[in-house]
Amino acid sequence: MNNKLIEEYAKLIVEVGINLQKDQYVFIQLLPELEDFATIVAKHCYLKGAKRVIFSYYSQKQMVVEQKYSTLENLSIVTPIEESIQQFKADNNPCFIWLDGDDPDGLNDIDPNKYAKVRQNKMKILKKYIDQCNNKYQWTIVGVPTKKWAKKVFPTLNENEAVEKLFEKILFASRVSENDSVENWKKHQTDLQKRYEYLNSLNLVKLHYTSKKGTDLTIGLIEGVKFLAGSEKDLFGHEFQPNIPTEECFTSPKKGEAEGIVYASKPLVYNGQMIEDFSIKFEKGKAVEVKAKKGKEVLESILSLDEGSSYLGECAFVPYNSPINQTGILFYNTLFDENAACHLALGKGFTNLYPDYEKYSDEEIHKFGINESFSHVDFMIGDETLSVVGTTKDNKEVVIFKDGNWAF
Repeated sequence: MNNKLIEEYAKLIVEVGINLQKDQYVFIQLLPELEDFATIVAKHCYLKGAKRVIFSYYSQKQMVVEQKYSTLENLSIVTPIEESIQQFKADNNPCFIWLDGDDPDGLNDIDPNKYAKVRQNKMKILKKYIDQCNNKYQWTIVGVPTKKWAKKVFPTLNENEAVEKLFEKILFASRVSENDSVENWKKHQTDLQKRYEYLNSLNLVKLHYTSKKGTDLTIGLIEGVKFLAGSEKDLFGHEFQPNIPTEECFTSPKKGEAEGIVYASKPLVYNGQMIEDFSIKFEKGKAVEVKAKKGKEVLESILSLDEGSSYLGECAFVPYNSPINQTGILFYNTLFDENAACHLALGKGFTNLYPDYEKYSDEEIHKFGINESFSHVDFMIGDETLSVVGTTKDNKEVVIFKDGNWAF
């Protein structure tokens, strides 16, 4: 790979992704295979004045072993070191970078229901720390290729060729080029801002999705809740890019107001397990029936994570002609595939989209209709036939999407 592009990508992650400020802590979550790239990112963090950069390693292989051979009771124990790390994060609001290179098939052999129950049990202890950090820190998720992921995307290439090819696609989708990546993102953010400002001017109260796949779903919106795209700000006013790449304009719908059925347009990789050719039926906002050619049990486990995991937390618009879709490949990775087409998300809504959200507690905002959950799972629904019609507060209909792309 072009070393200049690799350095430019790392610089983009630090300067635009988390927008690192002097003397901030940084946590980098990574697979062991990504250590070399993580050190380049860490270097750029220190060059920008980071106080400390902490590598947080995780392993899919370890997860498979412990899920297979340890008990639910033992896996549900929150160790003192796990709790102390969460306490440190709550006290210091460090920046967070996730270098995502997961093997799409890496957790195929685990029991999804057991995995979900472990997460559910541990969140009973850890939720108080996570809630303390809500909207108070800068974070970003970025893609970095691993051998297993690259071979999944490019099975006919050898490992090294596949990794290099996938990295090329990641850099293209992330608008990385020599010397001007930061400027590229400024221009992209300007375009996204024009989109979400127009959507906010419409005062929409309802969205109706239809497609030739069979999607026919109506979703209610909360009055005054904003659409947003690209960069966000934490409660201290620091701007950051949660996802690199990103093409979406998104909002959080009103809990309890979703009726109809939606069909996925791309596979969903959830914690290393594949869900394919699936649909979800909603009644009174809740997912009440799912069908899937593959991974139905995994999909059902997502809906059972907690009370809010079967309700919608996000509606996101992404044009079918997006740069990621133009690559012509399926990434088998939600970060990229969700930015190739319109998507919805089950679970947690975004409290920072509520007007003057800093004046309210999270509990109050959830009562206003934004869904509460510790999970947030995106799934893709956009294709070249998708139509979205919005209804305004004064009962006018506005075409938002036609034939998979923006209608304005």
